[in-house]
Amino acid sequence: MRWLNYHHLRYFWVVAKEGTISQASQTLNLTQPTLSKQIKALEDSLGESLFMRKSSGLQLTEAGQLAFEYADDIFHLGNEFLECIKGVSSTRPKKLRVGISDVLPKLVSHRILEPLLSSNPPIRLNCEEGMTERLLAELSIQHLDLVLTDAPITASIKVKAFNHFLGDCGISFFATESLRKQLRGSFPACLERMALLAPSEHTVMRRSLDQWFNTHKLTPHIVAEFHDSALLKVFGREGAGVFAAPSVIAKEVCREYGVRLIGQTDEIKESFYAITIERRLNHPIVMKAVNHARQIFLKD
Repeated sequence: MRWLNYHHLRYFWVVAKEGTISQASQTLNLTQPTLSKQIKALEDSLGESLFMRKSSGLQLTEAGQLAFEYADDIFHLGNEFLECIKGVSSTRPKKLRVGISDVLPKLVSHRILEPLLSSNPPIRLNCEEGMTERLLAELSIQHLDLVLTDAPITASIKVKAFNHFLGDCGISFFATESLRKQLRGSFPACLERMALLAPSEHTVMRRSLDQWFNTHKLTPHIVAEFHDSALLKVFGREGAGVFAAPSVIAKEVCREYGVRLIGQTDEIKESFYAITIERRLNHPIVMKAVNHARQIFLKD
């Protein structure tokens, strides 16, 4: 069985934090050659290089960045353990590591997670945005506590994880005041041939919108497609076209982007899920986030 030398790991951790061998040697009260030798021993035991030498100093490799993140957690937990064992209450905030699918509207993510920022005892959020498949891979090795997304995990994703339905809501359409004045007729007929800012083709929202337009025999003029929902709204704010967003954040969209609501429908539903490795939720902070999210959609 391979064992990790935690002395070597701590030396590496301090060097990574300080940025140079010379500064770390002063912090650790070790000579530079001794410290370099310890880092080399750790790299040999791991079979990976942890640093790259640049003109500006040391830079972490990909393996080095991963090692630093683990070391950071290990030594923070070690300090917390020492405080607790001495009977000193720890003031370190609990951490919740959340993966947020890049197709999820950022205003929805904020509505779900915002109450955790004022929790007592305090909670420190660590939010990471990315493609759902990559976030699920991070979840599977417990680098994340949960993933927020707009679709349930399916059998095609080879990750053992479980869906927790948060809720769903209808869809609202928005436009600037100048664009709104160009609309003719009532909603949704007024969308015919109007400039539309659309989500990317592979997204759940795009498929739902296409089906809804077909059902109502509407042919909007798609002027741009976006994978990033926030960027889509920025273009909408500048008057590039009509756009859709979940009705649960309709007020926030109007306020943040200076647009007007032109219509909404419950024929399209956007759903939201928390995905965890727990079939039954036990993580107290995850449970708090999930329960709050469900209340949001019950009120919508």
